[in-house]
Amino acid sequence: MVTIKEVAQHAGVSVATVSRYMNKKGYVSEAASKKIAQSIDELKYVPNEVARSLFQKTSKLIGVIFPDIANPYFPLVAKGIEEELIRNGLMMILANTSDSFDTLKQYVTTFNQNNVSGIITAVPIPDELVNRMTIVGIDRVYEGDFPKVLSDDYGGGQLIADHILATPFDKLLILPGDLDIPSSAERFKGLTDKFKSCHIDYGVIELNSYNNQNMEASIDKIEPYFSKYDTIVAANDYLALHLIKRAQSMGIKIPEQLQIVGYDGIPFSNLVTPKLTTVVQSAYEIGQEAAKQMISLLNEADKEQLETIIMPVTFEKGATLRK
Repeated sequence: MVTIKEVAQHAGVSVATVSRYMNKKGYVSEAASKKIAQSIDELKYVPNEVARSLFQKTSKLIGVIFPDIANPYFPLVAKGIEEELIRNGLMMILANTSDSFDTLKQYVTTFNQNNVSGIITAVPIPDELVNRMTIVGIDRVYEGDFPKVLSDDYGGGQLIADHILATPFDKLLILPGDLDIPSSAERFKGLTDKFKSCHIDYGVIELNSYNNQNMEASIDKIEPYFSKYDTIVAANDYLALHLIKRAQSMGIKIPEQLQIVGYDGIPFSNLVTPKLTTVVQSAYEIGQEAAKQMISLLNEADKEQLETIIMPVTFEKGATLRK
């Protein structure tokens, strides 16, 4: 591997001059710049980005933190982030916390140690861990003195309620997920505000999470309620699809005997029969907009001018709600 010292010798300049040229810090004459550029090209020199980041106290890397990458919603967000960063000469490092605070701390510490330029996070980061880093919040991150790109969670809850109220139903069960998570709480509030205003009773089962590891156990807890309710609002599409699968295995007809609504609009939710009724979040666009916010911050935009962006949601009428 060619070193910076070899580039300097080839160009007939000092190592310090090559370093200033590479890092764009300090004066380098036009003649020296041309020699260095030619030497880099002829020697096929590839800069050591780790060493450069240590020198500059920054890098071309952006940390991205998700709570559970097994949820198909988050890869769509990641794709939006990644493609926008790449268009701007930056790269993404993905961190999956699996809803573990200890794992979150380890990732944030590692990002700090490796001089990432910023963090886009769907997981709230305590102030003591932020350490003056450049932050953009998404999804669950409602609090903090930094820009955020969020979904219209309250409006999404209202949309579901409106469409359920337009169908014939008897008893309603809401599975909101963890209500300590702001996005879940907002959706739940949107739902329940509407139902309360219409004097509709509903049941609630709050389970802390519906991830790949505990999904079957969660479905086992919900299964006894299939015979007690004829309408279920699931926390997300991932849960809704598992509910449909379990209900159908028991001979329950969807939506005639049990209607189910999801949330997120993940791609393969339309591959099941019947097609899932859901609220579609702009996952890719949320990621893309978060990356744009990060790039603006790195270009020294005034973060006070980068307000919280609320992305719209849409209702997708599948076939798991009655007509």
